[in-house]
Parts: sequence; C-alpha cells; structure tokens
Amino acid sequence: MKKLALLLAVILPFAVSCKQEPAPLKVMSYNIRYGTADDGEHVWPKRREAAAAMILDQHPLVFGVQEALDFQLEYLQENCPPYKYVGVGREDGIHGGEHMAVFYDSENAELENWGTYWLSETPEVPSFGWDAACKRTATWVLLKDLKTGKHFYFVNTHLDHVGKEARRNGLILLVERIGQMNPEGYPMILCGDFNVYPTDPCLDDLRELMEDARETAAQTDLGTTWHDWGKVSGTPGIDYIFYKGFKACDSFSRVTEEYLETPFVSDHYPVTALLKY
Repeated sequence: MKKLALLLAVILPFAVSCKQEPAPLKVMSYNIRYGTADDGEHVWPKRREAAAAMILDQHPLVFGVQEALDFQLEYLQENCPPYKYVGVGREDGIHGGEHMAVFYDSENAELENWGTYWLSETPEVPSFGWDAACKRTATWVLLKDLKTGKHFYFVNTHLDHVGKEARRNGLILLVERIGQMNPEGYPMILCGDFNVYPTDPCLDDLRELMEDARETAAQTDLGTTWHDWGKVSGTPGIDYIFYKGFKACDSFSRVTEEYLETPFVSDHYPVTALLKY
C-alpha cells in the first residue's frame, strides 16, 4: 500500500499538470476594399495573392470580410483551402454588390446555420436603413469548433460611413438580434468595420452587452486600422471585434505585415483576436 500511495503521489500531480485548456479561438475582421475600386497600384489584381497569403499565414478559424464582391470571395475560397464562405450581396440578397461574408476553416469548424439581414426598418429584405448612404447588412453563422466540440455564433457587419442614425439604429438592431438569436447561451462574437472611433456614444448599448477585444485583451493594439494605403496614421481604430461568453481575450492585434512584397492587403489593416473558452 505504501508503494501504491507513493506511486499515486508521483503520477497524479503530473496528470493534472498535463491537462490542458482548449486552445484559444482565433478570429479576424478584414475590410478587403471592394475589387472594382480605382486604386492605382493597389487595385485588387495586384494585391489578391498577398491577401490570400495573409489569410493562410494568420489562419483564423473564422473571419468576416467587408466590402467583398463576389469575384473576390471566389478567389479567396479557391486560393485559401480549406476555407469556405457564406454571405449574400447587399443589393439584391444574391450576388449584387458588396458582401459581408463569413469564411470558416472547413477542416476545423462545422457550419450548422447561417443567415443575413439588412440594417434597416425592414431587415428581411434588401433595403436602405434610416439615413444610410448604402444598404448595410449583417451575416451570422453558428459554428462548431471541431477541436473542442464547442459551439459559438459569429456575426459580421459594416456600418454606414455617412448616416449617423443608420449607425446608431443599425447597432441597436444588432444588439436586439444578438440578444434574441442565442437561447442556448453559446459564446458570441461580433466583428466589422463600424466607421466610428471607440469613444462614439453609438457603441454604448453594445458595450452593455459585449466586451470590446481592443479594450479587454491582455495584449492589445490601439493603432490605426483604416490607413488609406499608408497615408493615415495616429487615429483610433474603426474595425472591431466584440465578444461575450468567453473567459478572456488573450490578444487583440492588427495585421500590418507585408506579404509577397505587397505593402498593403487593403486600405484597412485586418484585426485579429485570440479568445479563451
């Protein structure tokens, strides 16, 4: 018995120390800059290979893109295996116009449900909201993390760049929908280009519901996200990752690296977060 007790005293602490927490969930928000923009040396055909290289290097389990046109989505899906995407065009609910699409690593995540709605008074149909200059949408997915077996919701959006009421009411709608769509109480992530600085009061209601990764991460990055091809610096970020239902956020960072000798993958720096279950 003494030998058994001695053996257990040696083995049990080792077994406990070997028990690991689930790996953090890496997510990303990427305003890709629409592919027909007249951007000179930064046009989509000159940076698309770098964009794919960035995604493969960063390798988030899931990421949302803003401003993406259908041919950009198809390029990324073809050149970034094993990623697949869901989303619709904001103009017609099919292919027309920009997509707020969500990509997920299909080898490590299982898509269980998804949908898109418009940030407007009639969210189920393609429509302008309030004083918005453009139709604005949110795309959501319910994913199962195959490595951990855990489910989570991920929502991707792009708030209007002109309409203050559209931004404020669009966020109110998002908060309401997020509150209604998750009866299971799964962890939830909201990402996107919000077109406002962190001090804007339109974020107040959202901050009551979710945590801002930029503000709560153990390691964070407060730098500029919209940089206009390197012309803008020193301004607060306008691209966000909010979350709820996770223990903590280990890091929030911008992706500022150069890929394939291409200085920028967009006029925005993508942002990533590591979320701890």
